[in-house]
Amino acid sequence: MTGEDELAELDADSLHNSEALPTRRPHPVIIAASLTARGGLLWLPVAGLLALAGKEKVAKRALTAAVIAMPIGHLISLVVDRPRPQAAGIPARQALPEHPDSSSFPSKHAVTAAAFGTACLEDRGAALFVTPLVLLVAYSRLRTRVHWPTDVLGGLAIGALVAVAQAGIGRSASARATACRLAAMVRPVFSDHS
Repeated sequence: MTGEDELAELDADSLHNSEALPTRRPHPVIIAASLTARGGLLWLPVAGLLALAGKEKVAKRALTAAVIAMPIGHLISLVVDRPRPQAAGIPARQALPEHPDSSSFPSKHAVTAAAFGTACLEDRGAALFVTPLVLLVAYSRLRTRVHWPTDVLGGLAIGALVAVAQAGIGRSASARATACRLAAMVRPVFSDHS
């Protein structure tokens, strides 16, 4: 058995044969987490709340990381053409009105969430507020059966790496401005995918 076959078997087992991921319709909070995180929209009000709490610097850094990470996730999904889980008949999957047909890897929800959340880790208060949201969004993509577990784990890793890299180049104002301009140019191209 090849590594790819083992990965596919692990994904299939964890999604279809595990009691840890029930097939019934998810709780409305899980559905809401998945829907509001589409396109990274959830992170705008979260950044606003952080700013209102006096954490403007953290909010700006986290939002910038998410804006940079989202198009990177979409670009990777163009290269990795992985089909979504076959779960159309499962109530958990039917809970979402969206039926994405873009590549399953990586979960763009997870990429964006991890980038935002990782950028908040330097501030304990922000991290305590944001980390549960990041985990909820990531779990929602598994629970609603739109991604394989490795899509979500890969998305979390990619998002975290983007935030760490962004923090490193964040000391340079011109590097930040270039990254933001690039993200703004690329974002509309992928806005119709999840």
